Amino acid sequence: MVNRARPARNKRERERAKQEKQKEKAQKRVEAKMRKGPSGSGASGEDPDIAGIVPGPQASPWGEEFDALPPEFADEDEDADEAP
Repeated sequence: MVNRARPARNKRERERAKQEKQKEKAQKRVEAKMRKGPSGSGASGEDPDIAGIVPGPQASPWGEEFDALPPEFADEDEDADEAP
């Protein structure tokens, strides 16, 4: 006597488990979206990476003390200008 009902039962169990897993994943996606909140870039239309940047020369991030080159580097720049 051959028992043919078992493979069909196993398949149904696998399919149910797959559906449950898909529901859990969908629920996690919804929760993640809610945690993230609304994105601010679409509301204002401004790129957040460049927000607040003004065109033109920018201030030195290290302050004024590092704007001038040290003497050993200043000589090299002058020599480079004199070379043909």
